[in-house]
Amino acid sequence: MYKIFFYPLFLLLVGMILFTYGDSRIIIAGIAIFLVGMVFMDDGFKLFSGGVLESILEKSTNTLPKAIGTGFAVTSVVQSSSLITVIVISFVGAGLMSLSSAIGVVFGANIGTTATAWIVSAFGVKIDIAHFAMPMLIFGVIFRFNGRKSYQGLGNILIGLGFIFLGIDYMKNGFDGLKAGLDLSQYRMGGLAGGVLFVMIGVVATVIIQSSSATVAIIITALASGQIGYINGLELAIGANIGTTITAIMGAMTSNANGKRLAAAHLIFNVVTGVVAMVLLYQLAHIVDALAHDIGIAEQDYGMKLALFHTVFNILGVVIVAPFTSKLVTFLEGRFQKEEDDIDRAKFLDDVVITIPDAALVALKKEVIHLYENSTEGFAHALSIHRHKFYGHHDIPEVIKTSTEKIDTNIDELYEKKIKILYGDIIHFTVRAELHLTEEITQTKAYKLKNASKNIVEALKSVKEIQKNIALYSKSKNEYLQGEYNFIRSEIAKTLDMIYMLQNNNDDMEAITKLAVLKEDIKRLDTIHNGRIDHLIRENKIDTKMATSIINDSSYAYDIIKRLIRVATVLWIADEKVQEMGELI
Repeated sequence: MYKIFFYPLFLLLVGMILFTYGDSRIIIAGIAIFLVGMVFMDDGFKLFSGGVLESILEKSTNTLPKAIGTGFAVTSVVQSSSLITVIVISFVGAGLMSLSSAIGVVFGANIGTTATAWIVSAFGVKIDIAHFAMPMLIFGVIFRFNGRKSYQGLGNILIGLGFIFLGIDYMKNGFDGLKAGLDLSQYRMGGLAGGVLFVMIGVVATVIIQSSSATVAIIITALASGQIGYINGLELAIGANIGTTITAIMGAMTSNANGKRLAAAHLIFNVVTGVVAMVLLYQLAHIVDALAHDIGIAEQDYGMKLALFHTVFNILGVVIVAPFTSKLVTFLEGRFQKEEDDIDRAKFLDDVVITIPDAALVALKKEVIHLYENSTEGFAHALSIHRHKFYGHHDIPEVIKTSTEKIDTNIDELYEKKIKILYGDIIHFTVRAELHLTEEITQTKAYKLKNASKNIVEALKSVKEIQKNIALYSKSKNEYLQGEYNFIRSEIAKTLDMIYMLQNNNDDMEAITKLAVLKEDIKRLDTIHNGRIDHLIRENKIDTKMATSIINDSSYAYDIIKRLIRVATVLWIADEKVQEMGELI
């Protein structure tokens, strides 16, 4: 709702500034060009890395120090803490990364993103950076139209860098021009009130611009032109650091509980770091002066000093907060607990995960497994038996034979509460995810998972069709009719038991062999082909009505088991080639 009221007001305010202050147009155009460059950089690294970026984040974060180092290194290269944070939120939501590791990556990303300040202060305000922007834009466009995705990604990166450099140049020229007509330095403020005000300006600017890197670039260019004072510039940088958490919070709004916890950790870290930096502002400024002297930064080079300050206070924040990571995780795990209700919804699917192909597939697979686990109650109870009675039992037919008590499970109610909405979430997510799954292999995996969810639902509908007859005829006084229905129950139960064992089996070839044996065994359900029903009719052991029921229900059972075998092949056989073998059996 807030967008309906504030967005038009924001546009009106920008328009008034553009027409009131001529030089402000150049600054605002510079900010816009800079942000376009960041978007191209984000998209470029996604295409160029081909999943390498995600792989590094997934595999190099098993300890907190490694997670911090990885977050720092990757963000220093990518120059977008927002991109890294969004990827990490998606990984946590999909279960690819622990919350502790994800928090470590966010810590490191906060340090890594300070590289933007170094680039802007070292080059952007000292040399004609636009001179380098043009070749980057030209070669970027050439690469962008190449057929290979890696070249397209490289093209986007070059275009992004070109726009970033061009945007910095526009901002620098705009502030130089603005100084002649309007000197903002006269509004410099000291004391606590001034410090809080400039921190809040930094927060608001970053929330509006949605990029702390852009805010820091503005601060440095304004500082270089003398538009703001050095201490006020430091305060603005602290505010920008806090404001950048809004991107993560907005990204986590539609995420699951773990995504929200990570966004909360990001906020806590940046606020704690900001508060400490404000309390120790002048002490840190003296430390920065001393370090600047030692590494050769000129005394009046306030842009480079601000970049150094930005790095120092983020490192200080990591040093202060990192030792309490385990306690922070414990605290956050007690938050954002979803209240249980009657309707089961997706646990792993959200709008953050959907943008990262690897994470989207993992989340989708976990959700289909969730759907299967919800449905197993219906499969077992429709057979008039509880799962714990036959899971892992060596003689399932005997267990079935002695289990005759009817279990009152309403399949329709189960479907409405635990299957229908969840299945809809899976289909809706898959259709939207296909827009981000550009590789054929990922599209195929998504299709198989979507089809697996359909097979689960169809199998549950089929078991509903035989539930009534199973409850009636498995206790029949006619031992032959009872025997046929106990056989149907046994075959479905054996299938569920086999899948239960497959969930903890890491040997794909052994799994596919067991499924092949099971598929061969269920051919006995083809009652017409094997002649068993003909024999029972000729011997007057069952009547016509009984025969029809057995034939129909055996057909339903055969369909149920075939569908469940297909589901098991997709969900619990990892190797693609072995999986294809399973589809042929």
